[in-house]
Amino acid sequence: MTEEPRWALITGASSGIGAELARAFAARGYDLILVARRHERLEALAQEIQGKHGVRAETMALDLEDRESPQDLVEMLRDRGIQVHTLVNNAGFGLRGNFATLAFERQLAMIDLNVRALTALSRLLLPGMMERGSGGILNVSSTAAFQAGPHMAVYYATKAFVLSLSEGLHEEAKPRGVTVTALCPGSTESEFSANADVEYSRTLRPTIMTAAEVARLGIEGYEAGQAIVVTGRTNWLGTLGAKFLPRRIARRIAGRLQRGEVTGHAEQANEKA
Repeated sequence: MTEEPRWALITGASSGIGAELARAFAARGYDLILVARRHERLEALAQEIQGKHGVRAETMALDLEDRESPQDLVEMLRDRGIQVHTLVNNAGFGLRGNFATLAFERQLAMIDLNVRALTALSRLLLPGMMERGSGGILNVSSTAAFQAGPHMAVYYATKAFVLSLSEGLHEEAKPRGVTVTALCPGSTESEFSANADVEYSRTLRPTIMTAAEVARLGIEGYEAGQAIVVTGRTNWLGTLGAKFLPRRIARRIAGRLQRGEVTGHAEQANEKA
């Protein structure tokens, strides 16, 4: 009997954490569906992965800010006869600045991508996983999910949503043999900072991890059935601090970091689809 292929669908796969997640899943024998806006980058990554790991790598150039895109994506998968084993919701972006002055449309677009698209894809694909009793979802959240974030208020709030949703779905799906994991990286070398010309301060620089390290830890945690994966001991200690410090102090610290410890432009792209 031929073993069913394991397809991993990865959004925001064209660079950074998304691209490293694709490489890591391919190294484990998964076939891939790579989704992002940048077609040429996706094709280059697909060719690299197919040549190195001998797995299939399909590409789909979509902008998941478009509210119709998740349904369109699922229909494209159906047309190609692809059954998703693992959904990786990685696409997202962040905005830095004061809530009252940042562009209204861009903040709503951030919610559409970070929250709406992730929720839609999860809802569209999770029932099939639960019916089959295998597979799961790896949602890329952030250590920002553990506290409020002045000067990046909506971004922090979207990541808190992702963490909360993932934990809830983890408990719902676990009895059916399906895993839902929230990956919560801290500062990471990726286009999230590079596209924004962000220079991390000396305080933060020692805690920065490579995208490859984040991807490896995320997949290991997902395959181990963990609900939450916080990458790195320093980041884990930081989440404990956010948990046990009075909230007024935690949010002030986060606000000072965003206002003074990191310099750069107002918008940061994080493996945006």
